[in-house]
Amino acid sequence: MSNIGIDIRNIGKYRTGDEVVFFNLVKNLAVIDANNDYKLFTDIADAETLKSIKKSLEIENKSNFEIISLPAANKFTWNFWTLPRYLQKNEVDTYLTQYITPFFVPKRIKIITIIHDVSFKVYKQFIKFSDLFFLNILIPRSLKRADKIIAVSQFTRDEIIKLYKIDADKVEWIHNAVAGDFLSADLSEEKLKKVREKYKLPDKYILYLGTLQPRKNIPMLIEAFSVSKVEPWKLVIAGGKSHNFDPKIDEMVEKYNLQDKVVFPGFIDEEDKAAVMKAANIFCFPSFYEGFGIPILEAMSVGTPVIASNIAPHKEIAEYAILYFDPESSQELADRINSLVGNDNLRRELIQKGLEQVKKFSWEKTARKMIGIFEGMK
Repeated sequence: MSNIGIDIRNIGKYRTGDEVVFFNLVKNLAVIDANNDYKLFTDIADAETLKSIKKSLEIENKSNFEIISLPAANKFTWNFWTLPRYLQKNEVDTYLTQYITPFFVPKRIKIITIIHDVSFKVYKQFIKFSDLFFLNILIPRSLKRADKIIAVSQFTRDEIIKLYKIDADKVEWIHNAVAGDFLSADLSEEKLKKVREKYKLPDKYILYLGTLQPRKNIPMLIEAFSVSKVEPWKLVIAGGKSHNFDPKIDEMVEKYNLQDKVVFPGFIDEEDKAAVMKAANIFCFPSFYEGFGIPILEAMSVGTPVIASNIAPHKEIAEYAILYFDPESSQELADRINSLVGNDNLRRELIQKGLEQVKKFSWEKTARKMIGIFEGMK
């Protein structure tokens, strides 16, 4: 039996991909692992929020899972002082986090860090200077300190090894998957009607759902939509205009006079996401760079055909179940949209292939592989 610590600070904070990964990993570990003891570390102090997290993770009756609240002034204080102080005084064999590993942790504690992608290394022009400064300092140090590095795809594993000159034996990969709650979501006509009303969604639309950062290539999607022949369809761009928002998005809407054609519903509540994707006629994921691409799997799982950029991680997870395009070519994307709109046979073929492809991924598989890594750290 091992004492395993996991950084769950993102759970409950609407951090999209980061939160999804740790939430579903922990939830599935709780289902299948009764042998190891887990300490789940968070900086959240509010008792009601902690109670809600415990309930959502379904660990209320799991004696080997404990949430430990360690409030701190900010994330740097937490990593440099608050968490290390706890780890120095308490028994933890292995600690799992993401990206930045804590400082001053005893060598007896094995550290595992998950790297979702290294876009900040490849597309530096899309990262704020202040963020890039800290990433350039802290990531190399964190990768050196980590006893094991977990990538979310084979592509990302290869990128880490290549860009940071890491020993290949130190880097593993584990695929993400679609959450169980998403797969069991209400997709009834009544639910679809409610989400259309709630988010003011059009009758027919192409959907993008995710963060609105520059590497997501949304301005090009807007340009492609402007020249595609999908009248009276609209383009729905779902996501909050928060950290590192791409200002070119608004500029492109204005440039092509699409104020009445592009809909910005904002952040989509987790319980509504599956229905919003199901109601869409096409899901488009045009990123320049990704580590994985959970939204592609999510769209396929609800029977919505997908068009995505022809980058390596997308091909790794979707294979032949979606349409691809060059992320530098708005015309090629427009052609893919037009071909799908006008071809019902192609649409049905992609839907069926997508439903089959998504079966290859599950959070249970991911959790079992993670347990094997924990066991190998002894």
